[in-house]
Amino acid sequence: MMDIAETPVRDLWRIFRVMAEFVEGFDELAPVGPAVSIFGSSRAEPGQPYYELAHKTAYEIAKADFAVITGGGGGIMEAANKGASEAGGKSIGLNIELPMEQIPNKYQNISLHFRYFFCRKVMFLKYAHGFIVFPGGYGTMDEFFESLVLIQTLKQASFPVILMGSEYWEGLVKWMEEQMLKDHGYIASEDLDVFTVLDEPQAAVKVITDFREAQGPVGIELPTGMKKA
Repeated sequence: MMDIAETPVRDLWRIFRVMAEFVEGFDELAPVGPAVSIFGSSRAEPGQPYYELAHKTAYEIAKADFAVITGGGGGIMEAANKGASEAGGKSIGLNIELPMEQIPNKYQNISLHFRYFFCRKVMFLKYAHGFIVFPGGYGTMDEFFESLVLIQTLKQASFPVILMGSEYWEGLVKWMEEQMLKDHGYIASEDLDVFTVLDEPQAAVKVITDFREAQGPVGIELPTGMKKA
């Protein structure tokens, strides 16, 4: 059994590990230029519609001179890294250590490894000019709703958040409109304008390129007192 006196020491060493993950992430990603973070299920298989849609979308995003950032695993993440790699773009994987080990996909040409989810999340946000969210499970929902909260509360400069695959997202969006907005008033009507639902890769590319041309670079924090665009 570990002596309780050892806990503060272990926690102090954990701080250094956290710092190292941030430093490595900033060092590796700062030079990549504008990027788009793509999320979705690790369970999607090649040949399935959403896998192929993610592959095509990432290909077009890379062709538009954006780096593509994913969680580095299989499924939608693999499809997106594959599309970006085949387009000759920067294909970045932010891999995470899990009890059931995540195997990094082979299509990453920049690969980072994280122990801590919160460090990894910062890297998804820090250099992103947009989020594209494909169908997925709890992890995908976590990233989607966190992005909405950060934009809503002005902790993140506003950028495009795109839900790809209208059939999958239709029920969730309807629930947000009816339950969160109309029935309970837990969100404002403009909070539903934070994201867009699309089905076509080129439409997603246009939303993000139009934003880049209109807004320029984005960062993780707004200076004190600034208003959301």
